[in-house]
Amino acid sequence: MILDVENLTGGYFMRPVLKDLSFTVNEGELVGLIGLNGAGKSTTIKHIIGLLQAQSGQILVGETSIKKDPINYKKKLAYIPETPVLYEELTLKEHLEMTIMAYDLDYETAFQKALSLLKIFRLDNKLDWFPANFSKGMKQKVMITCAFMTEAELFIIDEPFLGLDPLATRDLLNLIDQVKQRGAGVLMSTHVLSTAEKYCDRFVMIDQGSLKAKGTLAELRDLYGAKDASLADIYLGMTELAGEEHA
Repeated sequence: MILDVENLTGGYFMRPVLKDLSFTVNEGELVGLIGLNGAGKSTTIKHIIGLLQAQSGQILVGETSIKKDPINYKKKLAYIPETPVLYEELTLKEHLEMTIMAYDLDYETAFQKALSLLKIFRLDNKLDWFPANFSKGMKQKVMITCAFMTEAELFIIDEPFLGLDPLATRDLLNLIDQVKQRGAGVLMSTHVLSTAEKYCDRFVMIDQGSLKAKGTLAELRDLYGAKDASLADIYLGMTELAGEEHA
């Protein structure tokens, strides 16, 4: 097991957004974190990467918690945010070098790996460019490169397809498949349910900070009672039913 979220309750300023949330991500597995706007997806991710502190419950990456060993915990994971976060005063090359230092990677090996990734995303001739010269899609590709040049055990990817063209989307999905094959786990939050349905191994559905369902598509269809239902049908059906129950 790569990620173990156990009975997580948390949010902002002691106001619980997440309520007793539990799920796992295993080795070689892509798990889709599914939910509407405001469901708690980003809050869940912020707890996992250490930007928010849990009110109760715990999060383990491997056997490591952020409280007991924050440095090794953070080295085990790589994060691609929904909105790219780059340093305006650093070139693309300097972003790569900063990633190498942060993860304590071998310079030559990591830099060559980064160059191969940049070639995939057609950025290999832009090492001296600053973020001001990049489009949003190009910035997203830099974030993807910085994440996948590491040897992380867990990849956290938040709404990865926003701003990516179809070719870059295909390239990202190929990279996800490659890290799965070496045993890494991937947690991907996305609104693009048709893509999630096609590529994810399992799903975690949340609504209003609570777990609605989790499992493979086949398991969710059994739970929903419709053997041919799409992921979107299942999620919307479950959230609408929950809304009627709380009305």
